[in-house]
Amino acid sequence: MRPAIYGYMRVVSDDETDNEAERIRHELAEYAAREGFTLEDVFTENVRCAESAFYTMLDALKRGEVKDVIVPSLWHFARLPGLQEAMKQHIELETGARLWVVQGKRR
Repeated sequence: MRPAIYGYMRVVSDDETDNEAERIRHELAEYAAREGFTLEDVFTENVRCAESAFYTMLDALKRGEVKDVIVPSLWHFARLPGLQEAMKQHIELETGARLWVVQGKRR
């Protein structure tokens, strides 16, 4: 059985007909499978949702057995490189999870 991995993405479109989230989810699932994981859940930040998917994901990482997170790129955390790194470190230090980046260097 393959270990589980969580996905995280930020979707900027508020158009309900836009399939950006589904396209990214598919990309994450393919990458996870290539790396030997099963994509268990994808936490999605969305302009239509007031609840933070980032903090929901952190809670899930703290409570569960999943200790890996995959993101399409660090841009899904933030636009500023310093904030991207801060969010990455927060995940790793707060939960002990490893971060995998589809577009960029593998972590």
